[in-house]
Amino acid sequence: MKTQFKTIVVSDVHLGTKGSKAKEIARFLKQYNCENLILNGDIIDGWQLKKSGSWKRKHTRFFNRILKMIENHNTKVYYLRGNHDDFLDQILPFQMGNLSIQKDMIYESQGKKYFITHGDVFDSITTNLRWIAYLGDIGYTFLLWLNSVVNHYRIKRGLPYFSLSQYVKGKVKSAVSYVDQYEEELSKMAKAKGCDGIICGHIHKAENRIIDGIEYMNSGDWVETMSALAEDHEGNWQLIYYNEINFKEATDDSLNQFFIGRPEPSIMPLREVSFEAPKDDLDPPAYSSIQ
Repeated sequence: MKTQFKTIVVSDVHLGTKGSKAKEIARFLKQYNCENLILNGDIIDGWQLKKSGSWKRKHTRFFNRILKMIENHNTKVYYLRGNHDDFLDQILPFQMGNLSIQKDMIYESQGKKYFITHGDVFDSITTNLRWIAYLGDIGYTFLLWLNSVVNHYRIKRGLPYFSLSQYVKGKVKSAVSYVDQYEEELSKMAKAKGCDGIICGHIHKAENRIIDGIEYMNSGDWVETMSALAEDHEGNWQLIYYNEINFKEATDDSLNQFFIGRPEPSIMPLREVSFEAPKDDLDPPAYSSIQ
């Protein structure tokens, strides 16, 4: 069973890095249909590709999936530039068929306006002191490597997954203060633009809450959190976590009872993850529909 949404927002996939969950997000997008797909920055990690990153087939498969969404479902795709894919500045703005590449956007739905931006423009460190931003990127990459080592031994002991980087962010006072200030400043920006809400990424912290009357939403990331924002056709937004969805049981008869009386399918109340390896995504779709 396919789950239909009006709009899906994902960010911080960081294709080209070892930590990128390219396979998972490709499978996620294969399961969920939407009218609009917003790729809200840091989809390609140009910083890491310049250093030690590498481009693999699974990274190409992600874009193959997006092209198939355009071709098969007429999905409109908006790619918003982030700080790690700032090389896109050289071609902005860009429009080809259903694909648009731009800096940010105003999204209107059900009488509400949302300012959508990656979020790095409000980060004075990445804007004004680029070398400090690169240093922070190195530190985060190290934490991800250390995190894989820690979880390797945890799995051997039958312990659940533990996010070391999220733990560190939650314990360091300066990091907690930064996140709070980041969220507040973005909400102020949305209000200044006459919008009802703000949708962002950048800090790898999924969130959906009200700040001073403004809907603040962060789509998280596809390095650790593996989360996305989705809007149904009534204008309701929700966070979807990959690890809380069991796609294999989506066609189970008992699941049909969950959708009775609902105008559109909602998120499935299942928690385990089980996938069959996608074979059709290895071949790119035809390009005739993109003109």
